[in-house]
Amino acid sequence: MNADELLKRYAAGERNFHETNLREASLPEAFLSHINLACANLKEINLASADLSWANLIGANLKNACLLMTQLNWANLSGADLTFARLTGADLIEANLENANLSVAKMISLTLPGVNARGFLDQSVNLPVDVTTSE
Repeated sequence: MNADELLKRYAAGERNFHETNLREASLPEAFLSHINLACANLKEINLASADLSWANLIGANLKNACLLMTQLNWANLSGADLTFARLTGADLIEANLENANLSVAKMISLTLPGVNARGFLDQSVNLPVDVTTSE
C-alpha cells in the first residue's frame, strides 16, 4: 500500500491497517488519530508533524522512522521497534512504550508525562538531553 491509498481509505472511515507495509512512505502532517498499524512495516516512514494520537502501533517496525514533532499522545507503542528512530520534539503524553526498542533513537525535547516506559528504560538507549516529563 502507498501513502495516497492509506490516506484515501482513512478519509473514507477505515482505521484498521494491521500488518500493512508502508515502508519508506511519506506522510508528513497526516492526521491519523485512532489508526491501527499494529505489526505494520513502517521502516523508514516519514511521519514528521503527523498526528497519531490514540494510534495502535503494537509491535510495529518503526526502524529509522522520522517522527519529528509527531503527536503520539495516548498511542500504544508496546513492543514496537524504534531503533534509530528520530523522535525530536515528539509528544508522547500517556503513551505506552512498554518493551519498545528505542536503541540509538534520537529523543530530544520530548513531552512524556504519564508515559508507560517499563521494559525499555533498562536498555542501552541514547537518552534525551531535554525531556519534559511533567507539566
